[in-house]
Amino acid sequence: MNIAWILYPVKVLGTGNRIGIWVCGCRRECKGCSAPELWEPQEKYEISLPRLKELIKSIVSEQKIDGFTITGGEPMEQAKELSELIIFMKSINDDILVFTGYTLEELQDFSSADVNSILASIAVLIDGEYIEERNIGVPLRGSDNQRINILNPKYKDHYENYLKTTHNQVQNFTTTDGVISVGIHEKDFTISIAKEIIKNERVR
Repeated sequence: MNIAWILYPVKVLGTGNRIGIWVCGCRRECKGCSAPELWEPQEKYEISLPRLKELIKSIVSEQKIDGFTITGGEPMEQAKELSELIIFMKSINDDILVFTGYTLEELQDFSSADVNSILASIAVLIDGEYIEERNIGVPLRGSDNQRINILNPKYKDHYENYLKTTHNQVQNFTTTDGVISVGIHEKDFTISIAKEIIKNERVR
């Protein structure tokens, strides 16, 4: 698979302390995307499924895992490998949340065994393309056209209660790639960051 980041504990993309996985590769190139650096697959991010599973096992062996969040990039562009990975994750914790730019109906129309396996195995699918003009701060979504599909009835009350009490936040991780800011970002957040950098440079 082409996987840019594996982060823990992710606290801003679902409930509790989660393992977050960011796939690399997305043909949509939405205006205002929070991670345009993940549009193109990169050779340095190639990882085998056995190795990826070992990395997840190493986190699970030392930490309490409340769930998994998979985003990107576009996860469904790697549906074959992702379906196998999700079956493995489900054996650890079945609170698996996936972000996709496709709608649920589009995914169902694919009639793909791998996509169907993913939909049957995850708890929540947040679907729909990101539309910058519709970024108005709705919980757990980049823009208000996106939908939260609770696919595992076991988690219906759990997520409905969470959505009533949460608000969008960002969380920063320091990695070998520098500081990675994850979460649901405000509209024009890149402009705000640039202004903050300029302000700090002037202070120096």
